Amino acid sequence: MAKDTTGRLHVTVKSGGKRKLSSKLWLERQLNDPYVTQAKRDGFRSRAAYKLQEIDDKHRFLKRGQVVVDLGAAPGGWSQIAAKRVGSAEGKDNGRGKVVAIDLLEMPELPGVTFAQMDFLDEHAPDKLRAMIGGGADVVMSDMAANTTGHRKTDQLRIIGLVENAAAFACEILNPGGTFLAKVFQSGAEADLLAQLKRDFATVKHVKPAASRQDSSERYVLALGFRGTNTASA
Repeated sequence: MAKDTTGRLHVTVKSGGKRKLSSKLWLERQLNDPYVTQAKRDGFRSRAAYKLQEIDDKHRFLKRGQVVVDLGAAPGGWSQIAAKRVGSAEGKDNGRGKVVAIDLLEMPELPGVTFAQMDFLDEHAPDKLRAMIGGGADVVMSDMAANTTGHRKTDQLRIIGLVENAAAFACEILNPGGTFLAKVFQSGAEADLLAQLKRDFATVKHVKPAASRQDSSERYVLALGFRGTNTASA
């Protein structure tokens, strides 16, 4: 165990056995990540909670009383932040918002969060969701990432395709003026996605919170002011 350039102790994982090099490097990164350590202290289910916290601190799109849909929510870090900021985690009805978490995987219960185990790509998903929340949503957010193959161009297309589908889903359920936030990765494959978002939203921008690893191409696209007319909100 040695100290890194900041003076923190650096944990090194031994090689050998059945552990692959990629698994060793991932485990070392997790053990030495200050956000992972802090998430455990703060009771967050993932370090991703700090990404949403930072983005909203700056752009303030999560407001008390809103309805939020979290796509691909497991293990629930983003849902925890959203529930706190819209008021659903308080356990009171007065001005309380609502957070609905969607994932293909099961997710343990969270205070102030309603979980739905479903595929958002299912053609009936928007109608099911409207029935659950009693109307449209104010915010749709996604920290999902597509499964990778190791082939860069294929992976870029998969990632962008997933975000395009998430954006299309958001346009099905968002109330006018709503917000869409999704993870993307810096590449040259985003042109169609950005054109789609600029048609449907008043403001579109890229954001990279400090909690995103600096050596990663990960960033987020934030679309504000949905232009559509959602009859579900009527």
